[in-house]
Amino acid sequence: MGLTEKELEELREYLKDILQDPVTKRMEQYMQHGTVSTYDHCRRVARASFFLNRRLHLKADEQALAVGAMLHDLYLYDWHCHERTERLPHGFTHAAESLRNARKFFRIGLIEQEIIRTHMWPLNLTAVPTCREALIVCLADKYCSLKETLFMRK
Repeated sequence: MGLTEKELEELREYLKDILQDPVTKRMEQYMQHGTVSTYDHCRRVARASFFLNRRLHLKADEQALAVGAMLHDLYLYDWHCHERTERLPHGFTHAAESLRNARKFFRIGLIEQEIIRTHMWPLNLTAVPTCREALIVCLADKYCSLKETLFMRK
């Protein structure tokens, strides 16, 4: 996604504390799709969300959009080998885990919570995005996930 240097600086400013936080940095330990870490995936989703908002003039709350995108996969485990006691697979459960972690480690508002809670729609049929920020991140996440899965493999 082609953000200008000025836009990239604005995005970095929104995320400056989160990007350097030790909790967020833990996402670098876990692979998301292909060879992309969860941390890098979330950064890509934040950039793609920012791009969509700016280029399509969607008028979303940019700070909430950036923060929610960066924290949307804050589940902090390797989903490829994580032993779960739950009956549902990772795709159905990690949004709730990410939301719990985001609330625990960061002060986030209702929009950010909605972004994290609903980012797996339509897989999670009952978690429908109800604000523009959540819908933007949901779409950006699908785009980035597909690109990472198909083109960023070993």
